[in-house]
Amino acid sequence: MRRTALFLPLAASLLAAFPLTMPKDASAASFDCTRMDLAADEAVICAERSLNDLDVKMVTTFDLLVGLVPMGNRDILREGQATWLKARQACGADEACIRRSYETRLKELDEAYRTLIKPL
Repeated sequence: MRRTALFLPLAASLLAAFPLTMPKDASAASFDCTRMDLAADEAVICAERSLNDLDVKMVTTFDLLVGLVPMGNRDILREGQATWLKARQACGADEACIRRSYETRLKELDEAYRTLIKPL
């Protein structure tokens, strides 16, 4: 468990220091950018590299956090993610709204990590 507690901050630091870049025809972390039926928010994320990078960071952080929290709290975390996704989708093609949505969610996930009880 101690390794995991050290891994999340390290992974987050690496993602922040070395943003992941992807060609336009690649996939974002949470969906396939090559699909023909992209929603408006997804199309903007695929077209804008910095939003794509935020998507990669968010889904990576979320996946790591799900593995760290006790089983009972995983459903709460997943429900929060579903609620967040609906809010992001409501942004439509508004790039600034999508960016704010990711920044807010990343802060929430960071706070969830900080409040975890970690072994000494």
